[in-house]
Amino acid sequence: MGTTWSAKIVAPPANVQAEIEAVLATIIAQMSHWEPSSQLSRINDSPPGTWHRIGPEFAQVMGIALDIAKRSGGAFDPAMGVPVNLWGFGPPGPRIGLPIEAEIEAARALSGYDAIDFDPLLLRLRLTRPVRLDLSGIAKGYAVDAVAGRLRALGCLDFLVEIGGELLGEGIQPDGQPWWVDVEVPPGVDATPLRIALHGLAVATSGDYRRNFVIEDVTYPHILDPRFGRPVANQVAGVTILHRNCAQADAWASVLTVLRSDKGLKLVEREQLTAHILIRTEKKAGN
Repeated sequence: MGTTWSAKIVAPPANVQAEIEAVLATIIAQMSHWEPSSQLSRINDSPPGTWHRIGPEFAQVMGIALDIAKRSGGAFDPAMGVPVNLWGFGPPGPRIGLPIEAEIEAARALSGYDAIDFDPLLLRLRLTRPVRLDLSGIAKGYAVDAVAGRLRALGCLDFLVEIGGELLGEGIQPDGQPWWVDVEVPPGVDATPLRIALHGLAVATSGDYRRNFVIEDVTYPHILDPRFGRPVANQVAGVTILHRNCAQADAWASVLTVLRSDKGLKLVEREQLTAHILIRTEKKAGN
């Protein structure tokens, strides 16, 4: 998935690394848009209207993604692959220069979760127009959940799992302390670092500073607003979500980074989320 993973486990079984790697291999084979042979890539490369069988893990993630897409009013979209590629954040790699307005509008027309026809009972999916699936806003969080689930099945009671900065802690450390994690403060933001005890909780962080490019002193972050097909420009520097489920935390963190802080706070209240939102006080170039 283009990132690293780690796990701290109290009294791990001998075969634990192979078990974790098997879980991750399954997720990559089903949902990676970087792997040309994955189920997701084959769907993206097939003509619209073709039904595809998908794995149960893929189906579980798609169900969560579509639910959050609807509940967020489209601020999360698992069919954003074309705009993501256009802005240079997808598998084709970085771009030179900025896309023109006509390219942005054309890419936006080739996105939208309403083009996903999902049949969870028969574990199948089809695209009704040539959009491209991109689950990068939720797959890492789901992978954390899946690894944690395998560890529990192996009898592990105390562990901390991390994939690309998304974490889940279960039980306690050998000294009786919970799994303490520090949430980084985005550059240019004056805020007190956040320390969290992960005891049966997951945490996911999203921000405009993690991946971006700069052209003529304007910063373009990798997080796109699906409603407009453009990088976000709303002064939201970082969002941290605490949730029992890391896939949910991952996706909701993306949603709240897309929304303006006032709309985001209303959604936090409505969805009863535990969120920490950092706002830039200075106006960023290009906003």
